[in-house]
This record gives sequence, C-alpha cells and structure tokens, in this order.
Amino acid sequence: MGKRAQQDGDGGAGPLLEQAVRSVLTAPDETLDLALDTGASLLAASAGQWPAVSRALLGYADTAVGRCWSAGWRPADLARVVRRGLKPVHLALAVDLIAAEGRRHPAAALDRRWHEQLRELEAEVWWPGDEQYLGAFADRHRLDRFALATAALELLRTWGRLPPISPVGPAPGRRPQTERTTGPQAERTTGPLTGEPRMLARIRALLAKAESTEYPEEAEALTTKAQQLMAQHSIDDALLAATGDDRNTPAALRIGVDNPYESPKTMLLDAVAAANRCRAVWAKEFGFCTVVGFDGDLDGVELLYTSLLVQATHALNKAGSRRDSRSKAFRHSFLVAYAARIRERLTAATERATSAAAAGRHLREDGTEEQLLPDERLLPALAARSEAVDDEVGRLFPKLVSQRVRVSDGVGWAAGRAAADRAALHGRAGQIRR
Repeated sequence: MGKRAQQDGDGGAGPLLEQAVRSVLTAPDETLDLALDTGASLLAASAGQWPAVSRALLGYADTAVGRCWSAGWRPADLARVVRRGLKPVHLALAVDLIAAEGRRHPAAALDRRWHEQLRELEAEVWWPGDEQYLGAFADRHRLDRFALATAALELLRTWGRLPPISPVGPAPGRRPQTERTTGPQAERTTGPLTGEPRMLARIRALLAKAESTEYPEEAEALTTKAQQLMAQHSIDDALLAATGDDRNTPAALRIGVDNPYESPKTMLLDAVAAANRCRAVWAKEFGFCTVVGFDGDLDGVELLYTSLLVQATHALNKAGSRRDSRSKAFRHSFLVAYAARIRERLTAATERATSAAAAGRHLREDGTEEQLLPDERLLPALAARSEAVDDEVGRLFPKLVSQRVRVSDGVGWAAGRAAADRAALHGRAGQIRR
C-alpha cells in the first residue's frame, strides 16, 4: 500500500523507471542497445515528470544498492566495478547513489572500513533535494536528459547483474565487529585523537619520513624498521591472544588489482600478505584480491602493498626508457621478478623480528628495543594464528585453485630483481585506492 501511494505521488515515474530498468536488466547483449535507447527515451521524454523521475531513481537505487550489500559487496567494490567497466560519469553517479542509500544507516551501524571507504569515495549528499538531484547532476556534468537516463540504466544493469560474493565484514544494520576501546590493550593499540591503531600511526610516520628522504639507504633502513614494527605488532597480538585477553578472529578486506600485468601485481600483494601472516585470494573477473588475516595485519598489508606497487611502476617506467625493455614480455618478467625478490626481503625481515622476539628482545612503538624474558608461548601462538587464518580462507573460499606464472624474458627478470633490491619497504599515506 505504501509503495503504491509513493508511485502515485510520483505521477507514474516509479513504474516507468522500474519498467525501463527491468527491460535493460533482462536484455541479452545483442539487444541491449535497443533496450537502453527505448528506456532512456521514455524517461527523458517525461520532461514534466523529471523531478519525479529523480526521486524515483534515488528510491530505486536504495533497493538496488541494498541488495548489493546483502550479497557481500561493499562501497569500494561497487565503485571498482564501475571504474573497470564504465565511464567517469557512471562513477560519479555511482558514488552519489551510494551516498543516497547511506542515509538509511546511522553511523554506528557501519564498521570502520566501511566508513573509510565512504570517505575515500567522497560519498556525500550534495544535492538540495531528491527531486532536484537529476537536474543538478545533469548541470554539473553537462548532460542532457537522454544521456543521463542512459548512464543511470547502464549503471543499474551493471550492479543488478552482480553475483553474490563472500562477505568481508558486516553489511549495514548488522552489528560491526567490536573494536577494542577499553583497558591496557586499547591504550597500546589506539591513539588518543585519531582512533587509528597507535602502532600503525608510528608506521605511517616512519613511512612518511622514508618517502621524503633523498638517500636510498636511509629510506630502506626506515622502511625496513616499519616492516619490523608490523611484525612486532602481529607478535604482540599473538601473545595477547595466548593469555586469553584478546578474542579477535581473522577478518578480511578486498584490495583492487588492475590491468595491465594484474598477475604479477597479485604476486606482489601475495608476497606482502604472506610476510605479514595473511593470505591473498585473487578474483580475477572482478579485479580484486581478498586478503584474510588479523585486523592489524591487514592495515599494514594494504599500506605496504600500495607503496611497493607505486615503486615498482616507477622503476618499470624508468627501465622502459631503454629500447630492449618496451616489450610486454620484458615488463611482465620485470614485475614477476620484482614480486619474487620483495617476497624474499619481506620474509627475511619478518623472520628477524620473530627470532628477536623469541629471544626476548621486544621492539617498542618508538623503534627502540627492550630486553624481556623469552616467552615460550610465542611460536605456538603464531602457529595458532596462522592456522586460524587458513581455516577462515577455507571457510570463505572452499574451492581454490592455484595458478602458475611463467617468465619469458631473462633481461626483464634481472632488471626486476635489481629494482626490488633498491625498493624501500615503505608506503605513502593517502594513496590507497581500493
């Protein structure tokens, strides 16, 4: 009854929109253009009802976006799908529809990473009223009604045909994972103002300093220290769990992996994940990896992978100025070798931190060491966390397959390893793009 009343209040714009979307959603590829033209023409021709169409679109999007949340998708995922397959105007429209749907949920109903994704997308309701949205959007992007209606239908088709995927956190309205906010662990883990884990804030500071230095040796020393701090953070959490004071379980996040050369990029992410006691699972068709691990480790993986990818791209472009390095085979081999060498370096840094901790040497958040008594619980605790991560991967992805990566250019391989040896193990704040 309520839905019918709303449709009547829209002067029939609601049923018209639903009919157009349904025709586009169900159209096979060979007749899609006709369905788009027909639906967009009907909507654009409703000049007197354009405010009602605007209100109906935002109402329909609430349901469409909500279905995506229930199917395991998150804001950054929906934006990534649009960015990979459609145009910038579709992405702008997608961000607005995500912002509009977000009005249904109080802030407390969303977890930390959900808030971060909305902030990175700059998803905000900027239009004065729902009936004015389409007109304001058209003015902002210099579109006529037909072009805008076409873009909206293309976007809703893309989202409407997404399959369910494994969730990596609670959907809006479901209880977010409890943050540790009281007691000594909270004091160790979160800063007084930002709410960011204090160890992560220290790592960011090291990385920012490493990024600004002009001396490669200093950058490498600073950022190797950052990796050691990441490893120490994981060790501290493992020991806390061994005492029974921490009941955290493995979590997951998705990180975008884009073409070109997505396979070696995935290898690089897997190297960073493995060195930080996480696992990465690649969904090639959607352009992302799901990284499974404990929450603090996941933050470090995302920071470090983003930085190393930037460095790899810069080194590859520099190598690409030579005549023998312009081929696809060279560039692919370069990145595979880069990822393989980074895996060796990160693994060695983590092993050094673990050996030091097993011997009772503890790395403080300020980067200094203190001598403690060796703790015999450490290695079993780390093994238990690794087993918990493996179990969670098995639960989320019961059917996994491995993929072999081949190298066909020896010069590219050698250049990639050399570039990885020069890489500073650091990240740049603000460059993460999911």
